[in-house]
Amino acid sequence: MDAHFIWLLGIGFAAGVMDAAVGGGGLLQLPGLFNALPNGTTVPQIMGINKFASINGTLMAAATYVRKITVPWKMLLPAAILAFVFSYIGAKLVTYIPTATMKPAILVLLVVMVIYTFFKKDLGQTVRTSRLVRKEYYLGLLFGALIGFYDGIFGPGTGSLLAFVFVRFFAFDFLTATASAKVINLTTNSAALLFFIPAGFVVWHWALPLAVANLGGGFLGAHLAMRGGARWLRYGFMALLCVLIGRFGWEILTA
Repeated sequence: MDAHFIWLLGIGFAAGVMDAAVGGGGLLQLPGLFNALPNGTTVPQIMGINKFASINGTLMAAATYVRKITVPWKMLLPAAILAFVFSYIGAKLVTYIPTATMKPAILVLLVVMVIYTFFKKDLGQTVRTSRLVRKEYYLGLLFGALIGFYDGIFGPGTGSLLAFVFVRFFAFDFLTATASAKVINLTTNSAALLFFIPAGFVVWHWALPLAVANLGGGFLGAHLAMRGGARWLRYGFMALLCVLIGRFGWEILTA
């Protein structure tokens, strides 16, 4: 079996596990694809392959979570629709807005998130039993639009931003927040694929096996997260934020 193919499957599986458990699978998968795919594969093709594989892993993780965890569908579905619309708008505007200018702002936001999560020991550790109020439904729409736009125009850390929003502003435990984030991620990834697939940027003989590997990883990662519970997810979430901070900081310093 071709070494590129074996490496591709390994990357896809590991990224699926990571993304389903704590998010941030793209941090592993996208750089891996740049190294694993043959010379001559264009950047738009790599992005298309990555998005197609990711949506399959996210779908598996979301399906696994929602079978075991109750998520607030009444708030999530309208938020997901807005996230889809604004993600598509963001993808369309990506050539007009200098995304490099967003990195310092996102870096500051990530630092605030990890400090807040570290010192707020009980954050995301208790299961919410009260019903959502009207203000929270409006907040869901607002954050769905904002994070959808961010994912379309830039992308890295979208799952982490969503999880933090659900824990901080909706008082969800980390398991419910992670499950809810996967629902929104499905729609933002779908919006991106509306551009990549018709444009012919999804190379199917690479995308399909990578998608299968993502599916397997998503299944395992979701089950590991549910077994570890909210406390384990809190530590994983902070570790992922530190990785994101390191990445953004390095990109800013070396720009």
